Amino acid sequence: MANLPAPLWRIIRPLTRIYYRLSRPLTVGVRGLVRDERGHVLLVRHSYVDGWYMPGGGVERSETVMTALTRELDEEAGILLRERPRFVGLYANFREFKSDHVALFLIEHGSYDRVARTSFEIAEYDFFSPDALPEGTTPGTRARIREVLTGENAPDLW
Repeated sequence: MANLPAPLWRIIRPLTRIYYRLSRPLTVGVRGLVRDERGHVLLVRHSYVDGWYMPGGGVERSETVMTALTRELDEEAGILLRERPRFVGLYANFREFKSDHVALFLIEHGSYDRVARTSFEIAEYDFFSPDALPEGTTPGTRARIREVLTGENAPDLW
């Protein structure tokens, strides 16, 4: 489904949300805080929803969290893991689903390779200074970046 054109995604996404709310009482997602050699962080902007996010997505049936993270980083931004990333934390996010949980991982420069990727799902992606994140970076994304990079205590909620 990720290869559908953006206008179709905008129609299908609300329908899939309803389906997931009814069929999946617990959902699990992953996000990767990817840093480059300058300490900048990778953000993606999807074609079907507003805002800038860390790359990531849902853990599919019969998929581990690490497999999902590896798949999402590759699909969304061409990040190919060479080493197992550091687990940062598990957060609850009740805005999207009744019981959504997001695992966050830190991927440091030198632990991955990069290849160019294009996708209907991703409008654009780039590395940004943590002090100059683009307009539209979501509050949850800003908070997680700040917490990881400053060592600030993180709440359980995304």
